[in-house]
Amino acid sequence: MRIRLEGNRAEITLGMIHLREVFTVTAMSRAYPDRSRPRTYRVYVRIIPRKDH
Repeated sequence: MRIRLEGNRAEITLGMIHLREVFTVTAMSRAYPDRSRPRTYRVYVRIIPRKDH
């Protein structure tokens, strides 16, 4: 599954922490700046369900 996270760097970091609690993150892109909103970024993440959930 592929997910796009959008927000400032702190929001993206918090989102990644929560995603890793439930999913296995298999790939993560670099942070791309959002052209229309200053100090906002987007990160693309590939995940799979964790075996223990």
